[in-house]
Amino acid sequence: MKKPDITKILEAVADGTLSVKEATKQLGQNQAQNIGFADVDLGRTQRTGYPETIFGSGKSANQIVGIINVLKEQEPCVLCTRIGKSKAAKIVKAIPAVHYFEEAKCLVVGQMPKPITRGSIAIVTAGTSDIPVAEEAAVTAEVFGNRVERVFDVGVAGIQRLFAKLDVIRQANVIILAAGMDGALASVVGGLVSQSVIALPTSIGYGSNFHGVSALLTMLNSCAEGVSVVNIDNGFGAAYCASVINRNN
Repeated sequence: MKKPDITKILEAVADGTLSVKEATKQLGQNQAQNIGFADVDLGRTQRTGYPETIFGSGKSANQIVGIINVLKEQEPCVLCTRIGKSKAAKIVKAIPAVHYFEEAKCLVVGQMPKPITRGSIAIVTAGTSDIPVAEEAAVTAEVFGNRVERVFDVGVAGIQRLFAKLDVIRQANVIILAAGMDGALASVVGGLVSQSVIALPTSIGYGSNFHGVSALLTMLNSCAEGVSVVNIDNGFGAAYCASVINRNN
């Protein structure tokens, strides 16, 4: 359901030509638009507070453009994740007002919103190699209206770097901690702060890291209270959870 349709229903309620019961029924109907290859969810913002995000991996540039064209009719800002550079170039040619974040592999259509939350989200990485996943989380959090503080490359191999940034980390409402290799930094930070820590395992590491499985298991087995874990390289999911916590804090 598009905004003009919602406005029409609300105006009908206001002038007495439509009952509240009937308006509720109409607003609760399936709000999706079928475009052949996708059923675009137009009611997600109304249900959850956040619009549908386009997951770009596996979709063609033309499919992504088609979904964007539907969403941007009612959303001031549309986020696409997992968009490679060559695919992004095709989308940029077809859609105006697009900003591509190459490191994060995120593409944003429309105006980035100003922060609407009082607190911030600290996004911390163990190493420089974890930054691309952390940037996916950072861009997502910013699109969702959060202020983000980036604290990169403070892993346990040089833990004095972490202590130098603890004041910044502790000022945030919620912390996203991205780490590959052994994933140990999540437990370290979890034992030093009072905020929720969302552990984000990355696929960075040598053979026995198993593309992030070792970091994932370390984080799942953390003895530090207040540490929750998302899937490997899932920067978007970590940012979504952090945004919900930050918005409701």
